[in-house]
Amino acid sequence: MLENKDENVEKNEDKVTDVTKETPQNVEEPKTVTEKTDEAVDEIEKNVAEEAENDTSKEDEKPTIDYSKLSLDDLVAELKKLLSNNPVQKIKSQVEGIKSAFNLKFGALLAEKKAAFLESGGNSIDFQFSSPIKSEYNTLLSDYKKQRDAYYSNLDKQLSENLDKRLAVIEQLKGLIENAEPTTMYKEFKQLQDAWRAIGPVSKNRYNDTWKTYHHHVERFYDLLHLSNDFRDLDFKHNLEEKLKIIAKAEALSEEEDINKAFKELQDLHKTWKEDIGPVSREMREEVWQKFSDATKKIHDRRHDYFREMRSKYQDIINEKLEVVAKINAYDTSKNKSHSDWQKSIKEIEALRQEYFNAGKLPYNKSEQVWQQFKGATKKFNSSKNKFYKQEKSSQQENLKKKIALIEIAESLKDSEDWETTTNTMKKIQSDWKKIGHVPRKFSDDIWKRFKGACNHYFDRFHQQKNSLNKEQQAVVDAKKAFLDEIKELKKPTKETVLEAINNWRDLGSLPRNARYLDGKFNKQIDKLLEGLSLDKQEVAMLKFANVVDGYAADNDTRKLDSEQFFVRKKIDEVVKEIQQLENNLSFFSNATDDNPLVLNVKNRVEEFKKDLAVWKEKLSYIKKIDY
Repeated sequence: MLENKDENVEKNEDKVTDVTKETPQNVEEPKTVTEKTDEAVDEIEKNVAEEAENDTSKEDEKPTIDYSKLSLDDLVAELKKLLSNNPVQKIKSQVEGIKSAFNLKFGALLAEKKAAFLESGGNSIDFQFSSPIKSEYNTLLSDYKKQRDAYYSNLDKQLSENLDKRLAVIEQLKGLIENAEPTTMYKEFKQLQDAWRAIGPVSKNRYNDTWKTYHHHVERFYDLLHLSNDFRDLDFKHNLEEKLKIIAKAEALSEEEDINKAFKELQDLHKTWKEDIGPVSREMREEVWQKFSDATKKIHDRRHDYFREMRSKYQDIINEKLEVVAKINAYDTSKNKSHSDWQKSIKEIEALRQEYFNAGKLPYNKSEQVWQQFKGATKKFNSSKNKFYKQEKSSQQENLKKKIALIEIAESLKDSEDWETTTNTMKKIQSDWKKIGHVPRKFSDDIWKRFKGACNHYFDRFHQQKNSLNKEQQAVVDAKKAFLDEIKELKKPTKETVLEAINNWRDLGSLPRNARYLDGKFNKQIDKLLEGLSLDKQEVAMLKFANVVDGYAADNDTRKLDSEQFFVRKKIDEVVKEIQQLENNLSFFSNATDDNPLVLNVKNRVEEFKKDLAVWKEKLSYIKKIDY
C-alpha cells in the first residue's frame, strides 16, 4: 500500500518537472506562466547546487586592495603575505587582482625595455629581459597553483564522501518509514534530520537529486505514517512560519537595486528553504511553494533583462574593438625606411593596442573571435617590422667595424701633445662617430665606453694644459690688469690715444682661457671712451667693431669670428628688407606731393636705413679681410 503511493508520487513529480518536451510536430510550444516560473526556479536551483558544492571554498567577502597603485615589488610582497596568512581557497579574487596588476605593470616595463633595445639598434628577435622580481613572482604563483590544486583534489574526495553519507541517511530514513515504531520513530527521525544537516556539501550535479529524494521521504514520513498529531502539527506550524518569512524576504528582494546582490541572496534563501526547513501541511504546500516561486520569477526576470542590456553593451565593445583591428590592418608601413620611422610606427601601433584594451572587457565566449582577429592584425605589423630589422642586422655589423676603427684612432692619439693637430683630428672622429648608424645592442655599450673614455682622456689633458697658468701667462694677466686700471684713469682722450691703447693692449699678449673676461672689460672701457669723442656715429660704430673682431683674430677664435660674420650678414638682410618695404610703401603715395608729411617721414626712414646698411656692409667687408 505504502509502496504504491510512493510510486504514484514519483510519477506525478516526473510529470510536473517534464516541461521541455516538444509537440509531435517537433515545434516548441509557447511557454505557460507556470513553465516560465519553473524555468526561473530551475535556474536558481542550479546555482544553489553550485554554491553548495563550493561552500567550503567560498572566499571571505572583504574589500580588496587597489592593486593598480602598488609597485611590482609591493605586489610580490602582497602575494607572499596572502599565501602565508590565508587558506588557499579564500584568496582567489585577491590573487587574480594581483595577477592583473602585475601583468599590466610588468608588460609596460617589458615594452619600455624593448623599445630602448630597438632604439639602440637591436633586433626584435634578439630581445631578452630577465628580472629577479618576475622570477620570485612566478615561483609564488606556481606555489599558489600547487596548493590550490591539492586543496580541490581533497575537496573532490570530501564531496564524494559526503554524498555517500547523505545516501546512507536516505536509506536509514526509508528504513525508518518501512519499519516504524510509534514510540521511537519521531526521535529517530529528528536524529536523522540532524545527521543530514551536519553532512557537508556534495557535488553540484548530485545536490538537487539527493535533496529531492531526501525531501520526498521526509514528506512520506509526515504524510504516510500515523505520527502524533501534536508533534506533526507543531512542526508544520513552525516550518510554515519560517517559509513565510523566507517568502517575505524574497518579495522584498525584487526592490533591491543591485540585481546581482538580489540574485545571490535569493540563492541563499533557496538553500535555507531546502536545507534548514522541513515540510508544511499538505494543504499548504502548493500555496507557499507557488508564492516563493512567483517571488523567484520576478527576480529571475529582472536579472535576465539586466543581462540582455549587458549583451547589447557587449556588441558596442565588440564593434569598437573591431574598428581598432581595422585600423591596424590598414596601417601602412611601406614608407618606413629607417629605424626612427619604425620607432614612430611602433608607438602608433602601441597606442592602437591600448585603444583596443581600453574599449572594455568581454566574457571569453564573446572575446575569443575578436581577440584572434586582433592578434592576426598585430602579427601582420610585427612581421613587416621584423623583416626590416633582419635587414638592418647586416648593416649594423658594418657600422660596428667603422666605429671600432674610430676607437683605435682615438686610443692611439689620447696621449698626444701635438695639441693643434690632435684636437682637430679628435673633433673630426667625434663628428664621424655621430654619422655612423646603430650597431648590435650587445656591443653598443662597450664600444661607446671605449670611445668616450679615449676622447675624454685626451680632452681632459688638453683643457688642463690650456687652463693652467704658467709664469709667462700670469705676467700677461697682471700686465693687462694694470693697463686696464690706467685706461680707466685716462683724461680727455682723443681718437689717436684710444687707438694707441687698443694696440698696446694687443701687444701685451694673449690672455689664457680662464682670464678672457679681462678682454670684455677692456672692450667696454674702449666703447665708453669712443662714445665720449666728437666723432661721426658711423665711425664710432666701426671703431668698436674693429676692436672686437681684431681681438677675436688675435686669439684665433674662429668660432666667434664665424658667429660675428653670420650676425652681420643677418643684419644686412634685415635692413635690406626694411628698405624694400618702405620703398614699396612709397609707391602707394604716387599722387602725393613731396612735402606730404607721410611721404617725408618714409623717405627719412629710408635714408636712415641706407646709412645703417652702409655701416653693416663696411663691417662685413672688414671681417672678410681677416685671414682666419
